[in-house]
Amino acid sequence: MKKKAIGITLAVIVIALVIVGSSGVYTVKENEYACTVRFSKIINTTNDAGLHFKVPFIDTIKVFPKATMLYDISPSEVTTLDKQNMTVDSYVMWKISDPLKFYQSLGTVSSAEQRLDAITYNAFKNLMSKLAQSDIINEEDASARNDIYSTITANVAEATESYGISVVDVKIKRFDLPMSNENAVYGRMISERNQMAEKYTADGDYEAALIVNDVDKQVNIIISNAEAQAALLEAEGEAAYMQMLNEAYNSEDKKDFYEFTLALDALKASLANGESTVILSSDSPLAQILLGSLEK
Repeated sequence: MKKKAIGITLAVIVIALVIVGSSGVYTVKENEYACTVRFSKIINTTNDAGLHFKVPFIDTIKVFPKATMLYDISPSEVTTLDKQNMTVDSYVMWKISDPLKFYQSLGTVSSAEQRLDAITYNAFKNLMSKLAQSDIINEEDASARNDIYSTITANVAEATESYGISVVDVKIKRFDLPMSNENAVYGRMISERNQMAEKYTADGDYEAALIVNDVDKQVNIIISNAEAQAALLEAEGEAAYMQMLNEAYNSEDKKDFYEFTLALDALKASLANGESTVILSSDSPLAQILLGSLEK
């Protein structure tokens, strides 16, 4: 009976030691912080992966994620500088940088997300109130929206630093127009594009008119030069012709020979149409030559 009692006692002691031993150790993973809490106060924080020890039944362990987390913020409505409403849909990339501050100020991830939601909305509201809607909906310079992202990220990061949170990035998924003024904004954008198209058309017509006028001017110059050149050539031809006539008639013999060649050309032309009979008067020099009675 004694042996049985001793055995039971030893078994109880072993079980107690196992329970005490198991409650005195804990494991930390690679992607988490582990905070040792004693009487509602954190007495130690570690992010070293592996096995660690704590006081059994007194210390508790709070685990927080070390990895970067994404919080998708619900769409919210903001008002621009020109009193236009816009709906912003965004998300925040964040992580716990100081687990002690985080535990003391927020305590849980869900509480942190609620605080991020409020801080981010206030940051958007404050920034959008300083920008006109045309500064946000801007196709000419898309890089301007990068300034909005960086400003929002800096403001949210500054506001959450005291909570032991590090904001990595704030991104806007979408800027939407409320249905009440969406058609009006689209109409304004269409009107602006039409004005731009009309300006481009007018500029094109002006440039085309300049080109046509320049071409017409060049054509008129070319035609005028050609007509002047033709007149000059015609005058030179007339002068050459008159010179030839003068040379042909500067002596009696040349005159007679020239008249004779002209008569032969006329006779040749008259016979070219197939006629075989030529009637010449008896006093015709050509008839006299052909008859051999021309006086030398």
